[in-house]
Amino acid sequence: MRDLNEILSEQPHTPAQLNELLAGIPLAELIDQWDSLEEEQKKEVFHALDREDKGDLLISLPASEQAALTEMIGDGDFKDLLQDMEPDDLVDFIQAASSEVRKTLWRKLSPESKREILYLLRFDEDDAAGLMTPRFLAVQSHISVSQALHFLRRNAKKVEMVYYIYVVDKERRLQGVCSLKDILTAPDDAIIENVMEREIIAVREDTDQEEVAKILETYDVMALPVVNSQNALLGIITFDDIIDVIREEQTEDVYKMGAMEGGLDRYLDSSIVALVKKRVPWLIILLLVGTITTNVVHHYESLVIGAAFLFVFMPVITQTGGNTGSQSSTLMIRGLATGEIHFRDIGTVMLKEILVGLIMGFVTGGVIILRSYLLPPGIPLFDAAVIGVSLTFVVVFSTFIGALAPLVIHRMGFDPTVMSAPLMATVIDVCGLTIYFETARIFLGL
Repeated sequence: MRDLNEILSEQPHTPAQLNELLAGIPLAELIDQWDSLEEEQKKEVFHALDREDKGDLLISLPASEQAALTEMIGDGDFKDLLQDMEPDDLVDFIQAASSEVRKTLWRKLSPESKREILYLLRFDEDDAAGLMTPRFLAVQSHISVSQALHFLRRNAKKVEMVYYIYVVDKERRLQGVCSLKDILTAPDDAIIENVMEREIIAVREDTDQEEVAKILETYDVMALPVVNSQNALLGIITFDDIIDVIREEQTEDVYKMGAMEGGLDRYLDSSIVALVKKRVPWLIILLLVGTITTNVVHHYESLVIGAAFLFVFMPVITQTGGNTGSQSSTLMIRGLATGEIHFRDIGTVMLKEILVGLIMGFVTGGVIILRSYLLPPGIPLFDAAVIGVSLTFVVVFSTFIGALAPLVIHRMGFDPTVMSAPLMATVIDVCGLTIYFETARIFLGL
């Protein structure tokens, strides 16, 4: 990776020379090094970039950096820059900007861009229509390949995706699709209706963005058409927008699996208050649920007094049970996210997890028997067996609940990641200790 600071600290460059040097640096590397630049260096780099690269950089930076850049761009350059941006990217940019920047942006937009933005703002940003661009290539089925090629030459520069050419009727209803390869290899006098593919993978305007990402991944296409209830073509979603969706969804899932909520802002751009708000709600919930463990221990206080070794091995029981449940829930959450597992598979999943839990329970139970008998504190063999049997039951139960809970929650229409490691471990702590103490009470006769 070439260091931008080294490039800028070398002998002075003309804008043309700097543009040539920056052409060899991928945009991702430029963004990674952006924070290390001085304000004047940022201005110098930005003005040296090509117009297309300026737009890509602008929409990729955090909101605070976007606001700073909009202030340093001249009115003429800024207007041209906005004109080159794709409508869906421009909408995201405007929505993320501050109110002051948003007003400035709106004044500089062309009437056509304003119409496109107002059209896209009608839709929910998490739905398919909120991700689409209204700029796409579409022809009617009755024209010839020669006419279609003439149309493509005149309009290709106006759209983001030229690989797919959609076929519509006079009411803009989607009828088929042609790849650019299909059109280039077909005879000039061939009719589009005879060239197009009639089996079309499309999504409705209100399809959730996560479902859109799954469809695009499943069918391995570069773009998806978006249609309304009358099958009229509204726009297309390109693969680069889906990559952003996948990144957002993964970030949200990681946060939930870590028992956190909040936006997708970068850590260094988040304030102390924002970070606290992101963590505290779930922390309080887990704290309150965890206090039930205190009630369980209090309920079995006389049992613990009569068999003090039970207290010594409590951490082992809760830790192993929590780890087991978290393993099962993680497998289920991933399976649900990738579409590998569905609720209809619940019977097979539960049977498999119970068998897995039994084997793991026997193994971990045997290990704890040997460890507690042979190593300090060296309790009697019968007491060690009680610990081992209890742990076996806890592991089987934890495996079962860890697999069942995400499936049921997903079936109810909620996000299964809420049953991830922290919450799963807390719930199993309560249930696992109850199983542990009840098993010990029965075997010890206390």
